[in-house]
Amino acid sequence: MVRAILRSALSQHPGIEVVGLATDGLDALAKIASLRPDVVTLDVEMPRLNGLGVLQRVSGKVPVSFVMISTLTQAGARVTFDALRLGAFDYVPKPERSGIAGLPDFRQAVQEKVLAAAAAKGRSRPVVSGRTRTAAPTLPPNCARGWIVAIGISCGGPQTLMEMLPAFPSDFVPIVVTQHMPAQFTATFASRLDKECAMRVKEAADGDVAEPGLILVAPGDRHLGLRRTGLNWRVALDSGPLVSGHRPSADFMFSSAARACAPRCVGVIMTGMGHDGADGIVRLKTAGCPTIAQDEDTSLVYGMPKAAVQTGHVDHVVPLARIPHAIARVIGKGACAEART
Repeated sequence: MVRAILRSALSQHPGIEVVGLATDGLDALAKIASLRPDVVTLDVEMPRLNGLGVLQRVSGKVPVSFVMISTLTQAGARVTFDALRLGAFDYVPKPERSGIAGLPDFRQAVQEKVLAAAAAKGRSRPVVSGRTRTAAPTLPPNCARGWIVAIGISCGGPQTLMEMLPAFPSDFVPIVVTQHMPAQFTATFASRLDKECAMRVKEAADGDVAEPGLILVAPGDRHLGLRRTGLNWRVALDSGPLVSGHRPSADFMFSSAARACAPRCVGVIMTGMGHDGADGIVRLKTAGCPTIAQDEDTSLVYGMPKAAVQTGHVDHVVPLARIPHAIARVIGKGACAEART
């Protein structure tokens, strides 16, 4: 049934040709070898050889991109993140069993991800080792006090964040992350990051204090905002309408940070499709905050960073491995400027 839904969804797009169907993992290996597709949509649970087994045998050896078709469960999330570590480009959650209401959204999502995966075929992707080549230096407490980092990211984000965030030392300034991800996935994703990072990582809850040494990940179905309470910032989650087509939205988070945290917020926009975050970057820069975008060469999808750069409000365009150091540098520079005044 899922194969039939996928075939129908993909065949309806004029830019996509379905060249074959595989009944199990071993059949998939044979058809990849004979048909040489640009992209394979890959289920996790398959007879004889599962999706992870296919990735282990093919990823990095054959010029093909993989899009995982994932179940909206915690178990599905765990396996999906394993697949991303093994080289999958991205994932699309399966439509839920409660009827056909979700099929149009699923069709659009799978078409977009397949086209993005085809465009990214052969592009270097983060090798998830948990160690970037350039770590963020430890900042003196008097320099770091009162600063916060806000990161907006989407397609390609899980593997990119798993590569970058371990570079930050345990006492670094608080970091808030808006990653476009289903609600059922964000807690598992935060837990995975927590095991890899020197900083603590958790899914954000309403009222959480953004404090040094803590990374807060927006829940998959709520916007992450910030409000000042005395000397602290607290998370204010919002279940309102989609912003820039998303909930959580990078634009919502950046705009909230511009109101509550300026000028001591570093806005960082990273790999992803679309334009979410571009308007928020403008608001941050206008409020006096430094802004950073991931460069095209290291972005799995150069959509969100490109849209932000095109606004003219990005201060620094930086490759992935240099972003932690760049964040520390602008915080240190800003703190020293404040000290002189």
